Amino acid sequence: MTSNAPVLAHDDAGRGAPLVLLHGFPHDRALWAPQRSALSRRARVIVPDLRGFGASAALGTPPVTMDGHADDVAALLDALDIERAVIGGLSMGGYIAFAFWRRHRRRVLGLLLADTRAGADSDEGKQKRRDLIAATRAAGARAAADAMMPGMIGKTTRAKRPELDQAMRAMCERAPVPGVIAALEAMIARPDSAPTLATIDVPVQIIVGEEDALTPVKESEAMRAAIRGSRLEVIPRAGHVSNFERPSAFNHIVSEYLNVV
Repeated sequence: MTSNAPVLAHDDAGRGAPLVLLHGFPHDRALWAPQRSALSRRARVIVPDLRGFGASAALGTPPVTMDGHADDVAALLDALDIERAVIGGLSMGGYIAFAFWRRHRRRVLGLLLADTRAGADSDEGKQKRRDLIAATRAAGARAAADAMMPGMIGKTTRAKRPELDQAMRAMCERAPVPGVIAALEAMIARPDSAPTLATIDVPVQIIVGEEDALTPVKESEAMRAAIRGSRLEVIPRAGHVSNFERPSAFNHIVSEYLNVV
């Protein structure tokens, strides 16, 4: 297996079936800190910074398509000499997981889809992303954080765990501007993955926070209906970053899922 794509900065811990966890926007691999240690008792957990974010910001111009990000993930598997893996993604990471399935299907043991959606952006959604690109160019990553944070954390977490809200804001604010802009462009350009759902024939676990305002529960229910044999779990009192807000509940669901992969 060979590739000319860069090797993403990553953490690699544990033994067992490889589990790749792809962060959302505008995060870095710290998003998965609650999973990295807990799930490494059950699997080989590989947590990359997507190109343009975290330590992978130094790898060159970020991809402006989900396909490009998917190929970066395939190159990482090549570098680690891993033929097949469970591919998991939250939000934008889920969009990349769909692209990975389309481009590298034979390498997928299973899919973990967290707080994401299959559909492309509406015209209104695309315009909001264009507006956010302009704001980020003018004011930096803080503009992206200001736009995303109201829907990022669930209302229960904001009320009862304000330190998590603060930690998430800090993560969003440290995102490199080129990575933020490239990711927004890639999300604008991404195709509708709804037709992809019927082609998926590996074990699929869908997870969503009950209070997710960015990709509501109905989006996950639609994916569950369209992916034959998939399972859906709704985590109470969690928002868009359900793994970060309710890690014990999230980790339990993933551990059970790994038993069937």
